[in-house]
Amino acid sequence: MDGGPSRRTIPAGDAGTKRMLFAEQQQPAGSALSTKRAATYTARPQIPAGSPVTATIGDGARKAALAFIFVTVLIDILAFGLIIPVLPHLVLQFTGGDILEATWWVGVFGTLFAAIQFFSAPVQGALSDRFGRRPVILLSCFGLGVDFIFMAVAQSLPWLLVGRVVSAVFSASFTTANAYIADVTEPAKRAQAYGMIGAAFGLGFIIGPAIGGELGHIDIRLPFWFAAVLALLNFTYGLFVLPESHPVAHRTPRLDWSHVHPFGTLKLLARYPRIWGLAAVVFLLGLAHYVYPSVFVLFADVAYGWDERIVGRVLGVVGVLSVIVNALLVKRAVAAFGERRALLLGLACGFAGFTIYGVAPTGMAFLMGMPVMALWALAMPSTQALVTRQVGPEAQGRIQGALSSLSSLAGIVGPALYTAIFGWFIGPHAPLHLPGAPFLLAAMLLLASLLVAWRYARPPAPAHAAVPGPVAAD
Repeated sequence: MDGGPSRRTIPAGDAGTKRMLFAEQQQPAGSALSTKRAATYTARPQIPAGSPVTATIGDGARKAALAFIFVTVLIDILAFGLIIPVLPHLVLQFTGGDILEATWWVGVFGTLFAAIQFFSAPVQGALSDRFGRRPVILLSCFGLGVDFIFMAVAQSLPWLLVGRVVSAVFSASFTTANAYIADVTEPAKRAQAYGMIGAAFGLGFIIGPAIGGELGHIDIRLPFWFAAVLALLNFTYGLFVLPESHPVAHRTPRLDWSHVHPFGTLKLLARYPRIWGLAAVVFLLGLAHYVYPSVFVLFADVAYGWDERIVGRVLGVVGVLSVIVNALLVKRAVAAFGERRALLLGLACGFAGFTIYGVAPTGMAFLMGMPVMALWALAMPSTQALVTRQVGPEAQGRIQGALSSLSSLAGIVGPALYTAIFGWFIGPHAPLHLPGAPFLLAAMLLLASLLVAWRYARPPAPAHAAVPGPVAAD
């Protein structure tokens, strides 16, 4: 759950272009046909910012690209999901079974992970705008595979912490995956596409934690080895299959370090109407989400006595519900209510779900809140779709990097905040024993985001959808 897994459009070209691109996808990089494609892209006239760049990839290639990104995100989340049930218990093992010390270390792990992502996400976004999406995604997959092996053999908390830091650097590729989706999806269909990516997250969390819990029951380090194999297989798959979605003609002419700096990317957000309001929603969503990777496993242990196997199975149910919402309900909800109302509905359900989690006296009561909580998944695809309408094709990677930086900034605060609250309310000096206190705080954050979204979550006028300008007052 570390996190947690994010826009230029490319309509169908002529039939000849489709045939050429289909043939190119079967050729290795550097082949004559691949070189011909690069020359073709270079020769294309520059398309003004904000206009569709959809003539470069046909319908078949677009669907294949989306399928690959879906599989890439699925395998990445599956790899991360494998270690969710075991990482806090591995930390607990290193601390000799001291739950309060383990809670503190889990907070340190989460804070450093998010801090590294805060700086690396905009770098990856800017690199993908300058050099293309494909090399950034492939490098991320390879780096994660190597890092999981490193964590599998770590023999102390400091070395395990080093592994998590490296993992944070490479896992920032979700920024690039989000920009890739924007490259190959029309604006009206982006919420649906992001919903499918959300389904990949859910599907990864169905299989990953469940397998991780079972493997961790055999050997607590076995899930790390399995995750390494999956990440390296993903790299190999992408090396031969993934096409480039960002043509040379539409890349930034140079790497702008003012945008690579995470605070520089935050300034970039201010150039677009209403972005700061939507960015605040993204920040609050991210901050609320971090209650899961920060305390869920230890909370389940303290509150209900759940071990790795039970935690894995419960997270599998969470994944099933997430897939149902993202794959089946996001498209229908956006079509029926619009992106704004779908966002508000998701936030309201998230508030209710976290409240149930916070006060549930038994494991069964906790499980009863899960269907309500699942509808929270309507919020993020709708928010992302609204944000992409404000931005032209040349800045999608950097905007997604900025949004990922906001989530990582929330993650810097979240783990320390939630583990401190959790440790306080299970410690000897607590005013009352309330392990669910972090979930109640997350509920309050979603209530605040609901109020912000009510004010700012409005689609722009079509004529200004991709034109930078001063922040407008509603």
